[in-house]
Amino acid sequence: MRVKRYVVDSMPDALQKIRTDLGKDAVILNTKEIRTGGFLGLFGKKKIEVIAAMDATNSNSGTGAQQRVAPTQLQPQRVQPAINQIQPNTSQAHMSDFPDVPDVFASVVAAKEPAVAKVAIETPAMPAYAPQQSYSPVSVNAPNRAIQKDDHLIEELKQMKEMMRKLTQAADATKLPEPLQKIEQRLYDQEVDPLLVRQIIDETLADFELADESVTDESARQLVKAKLGQVFNSAANKQISPDTRVVHFVGPTGVGKTTTIAKLAAEQVLKFQRKVGFITSDTYRIAAIEQLKTYATILNVPLEVVFSPQDLSKAFHQLEDCDVIFMDTAGRNFRNEMYVSELNSLLKTQGNSETILVLSLTTKYRDMKAITNNFNRFKLDKVIFTKMDETDSYGAIVNVVHEFSLQLSYVTNGQSVPDDITELNEWQIIDLLLEEPSA
Repeated sequence: MRVKRYVVDSMPDALQKIRTDLGKDAVILNTKEIRTGGFLGLFGKKKIEVIAAMDATNSNSGTGAQQRVAPTQLQPQRVQPAINQIQPNTSQAHMSDFPDVPDVFASVVAAKEPAVAKVAIETPAMPAYAPQQSYSPVSVNAPNRAIQKDDHLIEELKQMKEMMRKLTQAADATKLPEPLQKIEQRLYDQEVDPLLVRQIIDETLADFELADESVTDESARQLVKAKLGQVFNSAANKQISPDTRVVHFVGPTGVGKTTTIAKLAAEQVLKFQRKVGFITSDTYRIAAIEQLKTYATILNVPLEVVFSPQDLSKAFHQLEDCDVIFMDTAGRNFRNEMYVSELNSLLKTQGNSETILVLSLTTKYRDMKAITNNFNRFKLDKVIFTKMDETDSYGAIVNVVHEFSLQLSYVTNGQSVPDDITELNEWQIIDLLLEEPSA
């Protein structure tokens, strides 16, 4: 057996050298990490020591006959080969490729006496190698398998690159013109329902393709503006109808129902010369009755307070000479079914009536949607939006009208009574939705 020692930087380097020196049938006996160079054991460079071997036959110089020695027992400290026959011949010096490791399979030279004997050969103890890494004997053909694996990986990368190229081409084919991209992003920023935005943009793009016209900033803006205008029902009357006898105001807490009632009452008294009466059932909020009573005193209108549905008939009788009655309901938790049922019993009135939902534009649309869906069981007729001066996001107006088909009525933009209220102009809202944000 031919044994050889290699000191290399990496295992692939060792495999290449072993294959070149010892052939493809060589096996690795042992590996371990060592450090070479440096000073006093410091700053040494990390290397790998590899012991490899290859089976070989040794020739006798005298007769040319080849004798194969089979080891019967191999131990780290002692080797005892059995010699069946020893022929007298001239010994030949055996040179090992690895002088530090004894060649335990060297040919044994016959003794001078031509006798067959069992000889126990004491050999120096083989240096014990304590490898930090243990490798099973591997074939030097391993680099071929590694190369095949690398080729397979490269092929997969090529396929992924081709797939990404096709996806990029498909994305470029469906890419929106830049003017429509700006409008789409602006509507998203205004919190308009993404499904509605996608529908409007797709219809606008289809119109441009049908007309075979180029998309410009102004033409895209005008066409999207027209699409948004179709969402609103601008033909219906936004004001309180002259035939309406009772107007119910419903909504969650803190949206400004009482202040809104005072503003509308001032409009009816001062602008339309109608006699107005107040009914309030808001007996839960502290000073709610006093607040409405103050407005009633200023406008010189009567006020009735009801504590239960049974008090309603008496209140209507007291206000029978009024042209229109505004009823202020308590702002309650719209998620509580008991409060909703209680409010529903207060809305059962005789004669022409309207139910107006009051919503704050500072409310998240997710909550606004839940509120509207809950109060919609009262047969809502119109919607009033408050606190427009406290936000710059108006997409919720479009969403509520589109999803619940409610008629827009008024919008408030301050706390001054009776000034800070006006009819909601949908085209003004659309302009606010599409205008570029200020820097």
